[in-house]
Amino acid sequence: MKKIISIVLAAMLVVCMVLSGCGTQPTSNNAEDVSLDTIKEAGKIVVGLDIAFPPMGFQDENNEIVGLDVDLAKAVGEVLGVEVELRPIDWKAKELELDGGKIDVIWNGYTITDERKEKVLFSDPYLANKQIVIVKADSDIKAKADIAGGKVGLQTGSTAEDAIKADAIYPEIEKSLMMYDDNNTAMMDLEAGRIASVVVDEVVGKYYLSKHEGKFRILDEDFGSEEYGIGFRKADVAFRNAVQEAINTLKENGKADEISLKWFGQEGLIL
Repeated sequence: MKKIISIVLAAMLVVCMVLSGCGTQPTSNNAEDVSLDTIKEAGKIVVGLDIAFPPMGFQDENNEIVGLDVDLAKAVGEVLGVEVELRPIDWKAKELELDGGKIDVIWNGYTITDERKEKVLFSDPYLANKQIVIVKADSDIKAKADIAGGKVGLQTGSTAEDAIKADAIYPEIEKSLMMYDDNNTAMMDLEAGRIASVVVDEVVGKYYLSKHEGKFRILDEDFGSEEYGIGFRKADVAFRNAVQEAINTLKENGKADEISLKWFGQEGLIL
């Protein structure tokens, strides 16, 4: 009888794993997952970020790295009892930096995509976003289809690039794309008239426009919605789950709303 019960329980476990219905957090297949222990022993989380991505992570007038993701990461560090080290990285090589052990997480407006899921382990989504089109206030461009008439700026390795390539308009604008290492440089070129439009994350674009009132406008059409997540190494399940639990704690105790209000002027935007 005991043998029969064991077989039944084993079968139920397999079914449960296949259907992914036995819990909201991923579980590790590695019994030796010491990722969280490693972080706690080091006493810090090394956060890889693009420091030209306001308001998520950027350098202020005092050359201090600040932003919503910075505040959120530091708050998570406090919950876990560790420090947060901010490490600027080449955004084009972010997954290589993570896999190479130079950083512990990719945490800076990092959009969740199916392609990226093959490379990294994601947290739950924590912020909604869109890929918007920005033009100068006096531009003749009125609709998304009009951007084919001029140069289009976007950041290399961003989901703006992915969104454009997936759109029906791509064949028309492929030769007009101007690639930049960061969005700030693209926006400066737009202001100078060297390009006609910029495709960029909504949170970045709206923040930039708030600092340059009257100079730019956003088209009604966009290149699609997306969500931000935190990227971990595939094997770091225990660490990922601890960070996710910490974020849930911040949402429950009001700290997440405090951070949302600080950077967006509105509570409740952190999912």
